[in-house]
Amino acid sequence: MKSPELVLSRRLKKTPFEQRVFEQGVKGLTIYNHRPLASYFSSPQEDYEHLCQHVQIWDVSCQCQVEVVGADAMRLVELVTPRDISRCAIGQCMYAPLVDEHGGVINDPIIIRLAKDRLWISIADSGVLLWLKGIAYGRGYEVSVFEPDVSPLAIQGPKSDDLLADVVGEHIRDIKRFWFIEATLAETDVIIARSGWSGQGGFEIYLQDGAKGLALWDIIWEAGRKYNIRAGCPNIIDRIERGLLSYGSDMTMQNNPYECGLDIFFEASKDAECMSKGAMAKFAKKEGRKNHVYLTISGSPMASPRSTWDVVNENNQIVGIVTSSAYSRNYQSNVAFALVDAEVNRKGRKFRVNIGAAEPGESTKESTREATIVVKRGKKLDMEILMNSE
Repeated sequence: MKSPELVLSRRLKKTPFEQRVFEQGVKGLTIYNHRPLASYFSSPQEDYEHLCQHVQIWDVSCQCQVEVVGADAMRLVELVTPRDISRCAIGQCMYAPLVDEHGGVINDPIIIRLAKDRLWISIADSGVLLWLKGIAYGRGYEVSVFEPDVSPLAIQGPKSDDLLADVVGEHIRDIKRFWFIEATLAETDVIIARSGWSGQGGFEIYLQDGAKGLALWDIIWEAGRKYNIRAGCPNIIDRIERGLLSYGSDMTMQNNPYECGLDIFFEASKDAECMSKGAMAKFAKKEGRKNHVYLTISGSPMASPRSTWDVVNENNQIVGIVTSSAYSRNYQSNVAFALVDAEVNRKGRKFRVNIGAAEPGESTKESTREATIVVKRGKKLDMEILMNSE
């Protein structure tokens, strides 16, 4: 059974590129930071194959920005992440999980340093803006925290460099991973970063005038015709194969960075004040910890779970949950992220997964499938690139 129709209203924010997304025949939508985000156009598999071979244009305005500017901007940002932001240079982007005083992951954004005391936090799907405003007020920081008129447009796929070289110039090829340049497109200022939520490489163009959204899309689209450009979106097959966790699905505020493999992005010796320092010291101990792992799951292709599926051991004890899954033709198997007890995290360890309904209205009758740990999550190339983004 298909999901009910998603009704868009004024309560949901309209993106500057939304009209073009609809014109390109988007077939699935979700809501992310109060904005529509495409889920697929042809099918997840067809979209994935095209992404791996050509180039796509993605409306990712939902990765909205929280701007932090003022004398205490760095103090505020350092306070909310265990990563050392002082090492982020002007012109650089840095992946930095936001963690509260209890060690819960609030978000896992990219932080973009625009100036000494001005940063954008490009957020995943959670209420970072109000959280930061509350902390800034409570601390009495000299800082302004607000949502600017900034909308990212992603260009992803192996032909991304060629396309943007045609549009911007050959110097675009020199941008290092997780660095950015300033440019002018569609008669307005943009920031172009070598980043994006795929494993195929590409850029994110940060539009700073929403009224220019359709014009910017059209410039990229026309230049991309010779590269077989299509409209696309973050692809679940690609992200699971590449080890990219999704906040809200694979991790929430109930998880700490060690469980999610995010501890590779920070050190306990950070000098600046950090609200999660005490909690991080506690979670650094392995007792009782859980780990995110890759699983292969037997049987026919499955949709990703609506909530989670239980991972069960040979004694019928629940030892974890599956948080996301997709069918991979590359591995000829269902592949999944699972959060399991640390003591059972061994490559080759076998379990059973109780598969429930994937769509609202489907039968809730469970079926059981065999699952095997392939490798602890965090060993994929993309995670290594993120870790070395400085």
